Amino acid sequence: MKHALFVFSLTALFAAINCPAQGSRPSARLKMVPAPLRSATARPIPAHASPYNFPRVQYPRIEADSRVTFHFKAPDARKVQVAITGVPFDMIKGADGVWTYTSAPQPPGYHNYWMVVDGAIVLDPGTNTFIGYGHMCNGFEIPEPGVDFYDLKDVPHGAVRTQYYFAKTTNSWRRVLVYTPPRYDVNTATRYPVLYLQHGGGEDERAWIDMGRANLILDNLIAAGEAKPMIAVMETDNVPGTFPLRGPGHDGWHPEYLRGGGPYGHLIINDLIPWVDSHFRTLTDKDHRAMAGSSMGGYMTEAVTLGNLDKFSYAGLFSGGSAAGFGPGGAGIPIPASAPPPQPATLDFKSIYYGAMENPERFDKEMKVFFFSFGAIPPLENPDALKKHQQQLIAAGITNSYLYISPGTSHEWQTWRRSLYVFARLLFQ
Repeated sequence: MKHALFVFSLTALFAAINCPAQGSRPSARLKMVPAPLRSATARPIPAHASPYNFPRVQYPRIEADSRVTFHFKAPDARKVQVAITGVPFDMIKGADGVWTYTSAPQPPGYHNYWMVVDGAIVLDPGTNTFIGYGHMCNGFEIPEPGVDFYDLKDVPHGAVRTQYYFAKTTNSWRRVLVYTPPRYDVNTATRYPVLYLQHGGGEDERAWIDMGRANLILDNLIAAGEAKPMIAVMETDNVPGTFPLRGPGHDGWHPEYLRGGGPYGHLIINDLIPWVDSHFRTLTDKDHRAMAGSSMGGYMTEAVTLGNLDKFSYAGLFSGGSAAGFGPGGAGIPIPASAPPPQPATLDFKSIYYGAMENPERFDKEMKVFFFSFGAIPPLENPDALKKHQQQLIAAGITNSYLYISPGTSHEWQTWRRSLYVFARLLFQ
């Protein structure tokens, strides 16, 4: 994702309108179970080729200490760098024309990278590609010893289906990925709740399967009896007009966008949900419908769910907003990257979230789970501000708010894999 989207994710407003629909809420606060972390007793994982490499390709190589060694053959190049999550590092040229670089130890989970050859972005030809940062990237995976909740296991598996539907909102055909739980095609009398899972900025509908491993996370939770069998739907916010810039200064998006998710929100409500409900065996009431997203997808989740409280009872905002992000007058003006994030002041429930929480008790009944998560490492994440914000919500009577902080991670896929693990266990109880 582009840095501008990171900044906006951390400082964007949470917008909403107050909708009259009401649903039932759990009789007691749900138990939130943190995601598993590296075990001190787990056996270390020896050095190995990245799992995304093509057969017999040895580099990138994941070292035993979580460093990564890269090789790239470019004998005629004058300068070659490897950009790891967008940060370029100089490689050293050998006599054989192969450039090499060994990184510092990397955090666990998936990370994008690409090569920069004489100033041009070039993909590493020996390994697979993934969508990120607004272009195709390569990727590598750092294992977390003793952690396997997102690994392929010998359990019943669901299916990920690539489908196409026609959206009147855009007057075009759209591609969507749909995860159906294990035995969906066998238990033909069973209907399922639905999770709409949104990607981040610079990505598309493939991200949560390719990098997030959402299907494996759900498979493993369902097999363990720790999550309800559910359908998961992944679309892309690549809809004309969804992100209109403000004007000459480009200091943010028009506040009109914030209400209900803009054009993409209209597509979800008017096209996507009806199509899913008519083509899959779903439970179609709001109490069996959830939405979650990472980074920009978390912000989109907030806009869509809080703007349509008659359609959703669960919202998961994974690094998708910040308690420090309430701009002047609720206008959605992001705080400049150079400015220190302000601490949230006393909340004015008549103005924040565009009035969705003006009646906290009512909101507490309408939304069963209002879930936030951040990584623990600033500056791209701001966990301290989010902790204070949740305390303010609970003090006001909004007890449906849940907060998860991912230890040792920042604005990255390991934060969001862990967030999905925690959030999915809270759904449809």
